[in-house]
Amino acid sequence: MHPHVNIAVRAARRAGEIIMRAYDRGDPLHVEEKGANDFVSEIDRMAEAAIIEIISAAYPQDSFLAEEGGAVIKGDPDTVWIIDPLDGTLNFLHRFPYFTVSIAQRKNNRLEHGVVYNPVTQELFTATRGEGAMLNGKRIRVAERGNLKGSLLSTNLPNEDRAGLEIYENFVRKTLGGVAAFRRTGSTALDLAYVASGFVDGFLCCRFSSWDVAAGVVLVREAGGIIADFEGKDDVFDQQTLLAGNPKMVRAMLSTLK
Repeated sequence: MHPHVNIAVRAARRAGEIIMRAYDRGDPLHVEEKGANDFVSEIDRMAEAAIIEIISAAYPQDSFLAEEGGAVIKGDPDTVWIIDPLDGTLNFLHRFPYFTVSIAQRKNNRLEHGVVYNPVTQELFTATRGEGAMLNGKRIRVAERGNLKGSLLSTNLPNEDRAGLEIYENFVRKTLGGVAAFRRTGSTALDLAYVASGFVDGFLCCRFSSWDVAAGVVLVREAGGIIADFEGKDDVFDQQTLLAGNPKMVRAMLSTLK
């Protein structure tokens, strides 16, 4: 395992301990609403601080882009750790056991490493560019299904974005009777990790932040899948739309969207 991934794994596990200790106790938490139906708890901030502390101790000159803390340029602006300390905060607050810790590293504007850790199941997904993707130390691949018929797709259907909602409605309408089922789970990072593992055939989403998808993008690519925007291009971070799956599945989703 790459040294950077080792450090990210250590940080993710520490954040997971903080999250699960609060989850298991079920104590009332201090929660703030950042936006419409967008929440942050003290646990998000504690987990993020723990991640940054561990990574900073190993790589003191690196910089960070984190959901709660924003951009922190400490030294090298070309080496940035992209962190979502608790992807699925609303699930966590409702004690719905589907949330994750997501950590990626971007160097010279290219995603190099990704770690997604599910503290509930202790599933640990890791990937390094050019070296493949792993789940608990075993190599993973995207599913082989090449069309939408009988497929299981996941999505992060937007709450407030009417244009995005219309896109989803149109997609679902066109695929009714073909797609076996859609899942909206509430954790984009974990959805992408499950695409990389072949548990889910494909994923589509729009209106996301870098920390939601960065680690998952590395996982999917290293598991033999592709990432594209709704136009079939790879500038997903600029367009804020994303499709994930094997090449045939992504082409099938693109064809339906168009």
